[in-house]
Amino acid sequence: MSIQKLLSTVLASAVLLLGLTQVSQAANDYGQQKVVYHINYDDAKKQSSTLRNIQNHINAVGSKNLDIRVVMHGNGLSLVLNEDALTNVPKFKAANASVTMQQKIDNLKMQGVMFNVCANTVKGRKVNINRDLYDVDQKDIVASGVAELAHLQQQGFVYLRP
Repeated sequence: MSIQKLLSTVLASAVLLLGLTQVSQAANDYGQQKVVYHINYDDAKKQSSTLRNIQNHINAVGSKNLDIRVVMHGNGLSLVLNEDALTNVPKFKAANASVTMQQKIDNLKMQGVMFNVCANTVKGRKVNINRDLYDVDQKDIVASGVAELAHLQQQGFVYLRP
């Protein structure tokens, strides 16, 4: 290996290491965070953007430094409403749990993000969680979306509604 290639490799490694150190340092600078993201809208582009914001948040702070909850109620349930569910639950205008959206949700869940669904919306709109919703379990259901938002804020969660 020539000296130029060796120096180039060493320089590239140093730049990469410096960049990783800066990212790690930035995550340490933010400290521990508790954040609740509020989704009560059915616009698929806006929902996708919110999921991207959550991923950017994780990238900046680090999943080990975050406790992130997503609370959905009203039209926000369309985020996890299966595309074929509109025939079962006509009170929704959109069903946005496409394969792409499912992949984003799965990726965020693997990083510790919790998704909560409002029981009032489920009951009021006659949603069958096993048939109509993507990857929602009984443990994900909260009594009231808005009450959950207030409860989490009382516990010190920062409220975000992108």
